[in-house]
Amino acid sequence: MQSRVIVTCAVTGNLATRENHPDLPATPEEIATACLEAADAGAAIAHIHVRDPVTARPSMDLSLYREVVDLIRASNSSLILNLTTGPGGRYVPSDDDPAIAGTGTTLVAPERRVEHITALKPDICTLDLNTMNSGGQVVINTPRNARIMAEIIRDAGVKPEIELFDTGDIGLASDMLGDGSLDGPLMCSIVTGVKYGLPATADALSVAARMLPQGSTWTGFGIGRMAFPMLVQSWLLGGHVRIGMEDTSYIAKGKLTAGNGELTERACDLIVKLGARPASPDEARALLGLAA
Repeated sequence: MQSRVIVTCAVTGNLATRENHPDLPATPEEIATACLEAADAGAAIAHIHVRDPVTARPSMDLSLYREVVDLIRASNSSLILNLTTGPGGRYVPSDDDPAIAGTGTTLVAPERRVEHITALKPDICTLDLNTMNSGGQVVINTPRNARIMAEIIRDAGVKPEIELFDTGDIGLASDMLGDGSLDGPLMCSIVTGVKYGLPATADALSVAARMLPQGSTWTGFGIGRMAFPMLVQSWLLGGHVRIGMEDTSYIAKGKLTAGNGELTERACDLIVKLGARPASPDEARALLGLAA
């Protein structure tokens, strides 16, 4: 078990909506404020998606990412920024011809999915390796596209956080490490609770963690009502932790959270009560091999 625990706050995500929580961060100002509040509450890393500021729908707009990063850096230069590259991988077949993309498809070229990484050069960005049924849609991350994205991320000098939704993703990560597409040691995130992926159980998280390439640094988390139980399980199994409004809208059963700051504060309180301490951004940088 880690004595210094890296706490990541995922402040808004791609799938949560304002039907889930009326105060879900959507504008660049709201997202930046959420990241800063999480940092004040003890998070070392902010995991960032952007959204259309009018509709609150997911966006891939470079200018929105730039505005969020600039707003955060104007107030906090030490918080580790982790920008997503997940959007752009969903496919919904049309009813008449499944070979033709239907409404809801976001699938784009891999280069498009990482253009904000090349432009902004955050500390970390995610790299999804899952091709899977995800609820009622299909996510496609082919090995070819994953390798293209990995090369662009490396050339930008950014550390990839490898997103793992099932055991097959771990096999792909191991192959990419073996052929040099990824540099070791890996930084991994084990996602549990997404329907048709790894279930949010201690057994599933334990199996996935044991399968990781030797020397990997990893974080495990769950979604919905399993967010806090899996946070604790991750630490018990030797991992770091993640929380945030991407993963849950609730601070307790039936009680909506006041925001990402409150969720992060609860996560840090649990870590301290378990006998560890949340890592500062500087400590997290040292643990992850990031530049100061």
